[in-house]
Parts: sequence; C-alpha cells; structure tokens
Amino acid sequence: MGGCFSKPKPVELKIEVVLPEKDRGKEELSTGGKGSPRAYQGNGTACHFHAEERLPAPHPYPGAQDCVEAAVCHIKDLENGQMREVELGWGKVLLVKDNGEFHALGHKCPHYGAPLVKGVLSRGRVRCPWHGACFNISTGDLEDFPGLDSLHKFQVKIEKEKVYVRASKQALQLQRRTKVMATCISPSTGHSSSTNVLIVGTGAAGLVCAETLRQEGFSDRIVLCTLDRHLPYDRPKLSKSLDAQPEQLALRPKEFFRAHGIEVLTEAQDPEASLCPAGSQVVTVDVRNKKAVFKDGFKLEYSKLLLAPGSSPKTLSCKGKDVENVFTIRTPEDANRVVRLARGRNAVVVGAGFLGMEVAAYLTEKAHSVSVVELEETPFRRFLGERVGRALMKMFESNRVKFYMQTEVSELRAQEGKLKEVVLKSSKVLRADVCVVGIGAVPATGFLRQSGIGLDSRGFIPVNKMMQTNVPGVFAAGDAVTFPLAWRNNRKVNIPHWQMAHAQGRVAAQNMLAQEAEISTVPYLWTAMFSKSLRYAGYGEGFDDVIIQGDLDELKFVAFYTKGDEVISVASMNYDPIVSKVAEVLASGRTIRKREVETGDMSWLTGKGS
Repeated sequence: MGGCFSKPKPVELKIEVVLPEKDRGKEELSTGGKGSPRAYQGNGTACHFHAEERLPAPHPYPGAQDCVEAAVCHIKDLENGQMREVELGWGKVLLVKDNGEFHALGHKCPHYGAPLVKGVLSRGRVRCPWHGACFNISTGDLEDFPGLDSLHKFQVKIEKEKVYVRASKQALQLQRRTKVMATCISPSTGHSSSTNVLIVGTGAAGLVCAETLRQEGFSDRIVLCTLDRHLPYDRPKLSKSLDAQPEQLALRPKEFFRAHGIEVLTEAQDPEASLCPAGSQVVTVDVRNKKAVFKDGFKLEYSKLLLAPGSSPKTLSCKGKDVENVFTIRTPEDANRVVRLARGRNAVVVGAGFLGMEVAAYLTEKAHSVSVVELEETPFRRFLGERVGRALMKMFESNRVKFYMQTEVSELRAQEGKLKEVVLKSSKVLRADVCVVGIGAVPATGFLRQSGIGLDSRGFIPVNKMMQTNVPGVFAAGDAVTFPLAWRNNRKVNIPHWQMAHAQGRVAAQNMLAQEAEISTVPYLWTAMFSKSLRYAGYGEGFDDVIIQGDLDELKFVAFYTKGDEVISVASMNYDPIVSKVAEVLASGRTIRKREVETGDMSWLTGKGS
C-alpha cells in the first residue's frame, strides 16, 4: 500500500524554470514561494517526477527565438487595481497593477475563454466574469473553480518608466497551463486488488480530487470508477448543446490519464488499460475491511475513499411511463438521440428548471414544436423568483415555446410502442414524438445503505467542512453530499452545481493528504439559453424578497435575493461582472445589507479593485 499518507522526511526537488513550457501538460513549477529557482516539496520518496520528460534538455530556459519581449505601457498608464489587455505580437497578455506591482498573465479564462480583463480584481486574484473561476495574480494558479487549468505567468520588468513583458510564444498561444503533477511510481501490474485511493464517480469532484492528489506530489495508485461509458466530461454542456459528441465534451484526453497514472474504470472497458475486470459498478462498501465490492464480486482494497456518485434523475411515474422516446438527459448518447428524434418533430419537455429550459431552448431551432409542462406558475420560480421567471418565460414564448403551467403529465400514449401524445392532468393532449423529463434528481447513494457510511433521510451523505464522512478515511463530494456552508452560518446544504463539485473534490484530496483544508467557496452557477447567459452566485434558498435593478423586459438586470436585511444571492443577465463582484464580496466575509442594494446606487459594488 505504501506509506503515502504518513509524513516521511521531505525531499526537495529543485528545478529551475523561468518561463512556461512547450505543451499544455507542462508548466513552470510555481508551488514554492517567491523567487527562483522554485522548490517543489514532495511527500518523501513517493514524490516522483520524470524531470527529463518535463523539461527540455539541457536548459529549461526557452531560447531567445522562442520568446517575445515588448514595452507595453508607461508605468503611469495603469492605476492600482486596474487591468488591461496588451498585445505582444504573438498574442495578448493580461497586465495587472496591484499594490504598486505589475503582473502579466494569460488573458483568457482556460475554462471557456472569457476575457479576464472584464473580470474582477480583488485580494490578489482575478475572478472570471462569466463563471467565477479565480486566478492568483502572482502565480497564475487556479484558486477557485470551475475549470482545471491555471494561467501562464509572464516576466515583467520596468525600465525608464516603461513596463516590459517577456513571454514564450507558445504560452501566449496556449492560454492555459496544466499544473505539474507527480506520476504513479507503483502502477498496477495486471488486475491488482488494492489501490491507495479509490474514487467512486468521475464528475468534476472525482476528477479534481485525482488531479489535486497528483499536483500535491502524491504518487501511489489512484483508481476512479464510473457507470458512464466515457472518461470525465463536461456534463453541464449536455443540456446546453445536445449535439455535442463525447470527444468534444472530454475534460482531459485519454493520454492525460495514462501520463499521470490515473486509472479510470468505465462501463465500456478499455482493453489497453490495466483495469480490473469487474466492470465499474461498486455495489457496496465494506468499511471495516476497507474494500469496495464490484458488481461481479471483485473486491478492491483502498486506503482512502472518495464517494462522488452524483445523482440519478427522477422519472415520471404516470401511466405509459415506459413508452419509447422518453428521456432523462444523463449521457451524451441521451442528448444526441433527443436531437435526432426532435428534428422537424414535436418535442415536449417536462420540468421548467435549468435542465428542462436549456433543452427547450436548444430544441427550438431543431424541432417543429416545443412545449414545456411545469407544476409551478413560472419557470425557475423557487430559484429565481416570480418576476425573473416571468421575464425568462417571455423570452421563451417569443421563441415559439408553448408553456403549460400548473399542471403535470397524467399519461404518455404510444403508437406502435413509440411516444405519440402527452396527456396532461388539465386534460390537454399534446402531440409528442420525443419527451425530455427534467423534474429533479435524487442522490445515487443506494449502494451505501448497508455500509455504515452515514446517509440522511433523503439519501444524501452528510460531510463536515473537510468533506469527511462519519467513517475515517472515507470522504464524499459533489451532488450527493450535504455540507456546512461557511458564510451561511454553517447551515447544512446540498448544492448540486458544477463549480461546487470541483471545490469539494479539491478539499477532499487535500484532507486525504492531511492538509486540514476546509470548504469555503461561494456557490456560483450559470445557465445559457438563446445565446444569453444568466449568472448566479450565493445560496438563495428561503429568500423573502427580490430587489431588481435594471430592466427585466430588456433582460439587462441584476436581481438581489434577500432574507431579512441580508443579501444571500444574486442573479444577472447582461450585467457583467456584477455576479463575480458580489461573489468576491461574499468570499471576503463581508455581509451585503438589503439597504445597500435597494438604493440603485451600486458604485460600492462596481468600483475598480476592492
């Protein structure tokens, strides 16, 4: 098993690196403090880098022909707290002035390419205006999610009151930097029956946990297992872009997992990989003997376990529920089939939450008709409130979507086994060739019922701030957990969002390595419909008032959700970077009072810097 969780005498691996390296999988080692060379502190002899594979021989400095250097501005051109995009000929750089110092970084967020110059600079980091990822301006390192990669950091020098930036041409074009990771020094031979870390689930939480372990120098065996047929992919994109193919959605290529010794057991077994022959479904966990039991009886022993099984979509329970062409969207195959069946035909979406509305929006250009059935009076009502929900509903109606509200499905009728009609409780009959069901989900934790790992009455796995369950050595993260939300007085909550799953996976990995990290991120999510994005930060459950600034009819607004005299969440459309700004204020520990947002004067919030 190896002693990778004890603390052997540290080994320092010193590699001098000044500029970013040639390909995406390499980086300057920025784990140490200031100054060069940077020292990477590994975890004893288990720390294992193939330095010769990572750094070009014989010198890690790119030659002059690989670099570009230019004067980009006068030192007085930028005030403290300002950011500017500057051009170096081979690409742009984000220039930041903070506390009198200049920093130069990649200018695009590696997640979806947002221009960071439009983001928020605060507390030594820049926050993406679109989805809230945060990057340290001194190192370029990713500090909050979503996304997996960091920014390149470029050299800055001041000469004769001019600011010069020097950068490698390739780094300028790549716009992302994957952190250096350890590799596995004890890869499994054949179908080994033990692993150091077992991760159940390959969503954002599982993948980030595995990557964080490797980034922190952990070099023993890591096995991920999933009921999916694919390597980890960008699940939020499924409902926004139903045509997307698995390879377009992949978060990392197959070579990445091989290079870093991260084994992934999928349902479609890869014969090349050294995976256990048991398929990938864990049916129970024997916590006393630290073994996961797979469907065919194969047992895999672990030292540390992360449970990140996600959730299972709820299905309809009405008459005819088993007819063909009724889908929940869980996989790329589901999404692709829905688009094929809907083309030029009649589509019905049940549920006007995020998934249902994203699917409905996507299908408007493909289907002959799109109808949405919902129990509430307006879409998103419980999440965004009546007024915002109504404004979004109008946008959908102007795009030919028909709504059937305050009703539900009573029957699905088939012709030759295939869906033909959806009958509502209001007696209305809708023509339907395909139906997508988006009525919520339940935690996929049934396999843990007899395990001794604690579950609450709804099936969620309660964890503490360190993502630990009630069983030592067993951690949990992602959609299936409830955890204490620090800035809402440690209230136990379930937040089934992509960004939160990333953050929890990282914290779980840090605590597997005894780093005593706690979850403290501010929840951040987004949705996209008809080429318009709605952004949201905070935790708004239980809001009792909504204060709206801007114009709802024009879909250019910011909505503040309050409880008592406190702002607990914010949503916006066409109002960037307001949501990222609010997220930064909340992350700093400051409370935003209702009276501050009621006046309409938001200068306190949108000022440069913090």
